Amino acid sequence: MEQQENKQQEQQSTTPEQTAEVMPSMEEMLKESERKAQEHYDAWMYAKAEGENIRRRAAEDVSKAQKFAVERFSNEMLAVMDSLQAGMAVQTENVESFKSGMELTLKQLSSVFEKFNIKEINPVGEKLDPHKHQAIGMIESELEANTVVNVMQKGYSLNERVLRPALVMVAKTKE
Repeated sequence: MEQQENKQQEQQSTTPEQTAEVMPSMEEMLKESERKAQEHYDAWMYAKAEGENIRRRAAEDVSKAQKFAVERFSNEMLAVMDSLQAGMAVQTENVESFKSGMELTLKQLSSVFEKFNIKEINPVGEKLDPHKHQAIGMIESELEANTVVNVMQKGYSLNERVLRPALVMVAKTKE
């Protein structure tokens, strides 16, 4: 019981001056605010630097992707180049062996094109499509007007996108 009375007396004996000491002074509040402001500034600067680093790394990745995008294709084309060079090095004057070597090299090249989804555009008998064909002349024909009669140079597409349009001659209307 004495303990309870002592606690009550202590509580009653607290002066307003002691209560004021519990509240931080203006200087302490200002220092605390400055510390928090510095923390926020540091965090902002870190985030800004991190964002710049991410942008820089992304730009480097894009640059590398552009530089080395054709690496797989290039490696496949090296085999075709080797075949062509080997064919040119042959000393025999036999046209048949030269022709068979060229056919094998063409098959090799066609295989590379197939791997990379490069397709030939050979539109003989089709209607002229200005997105895939480039008409370089008109000739009289039994076919309907604007039908491809002759292909002067085959076109090629990569993943359904035209790399080079086919150069064609189209039928003109009979007069």
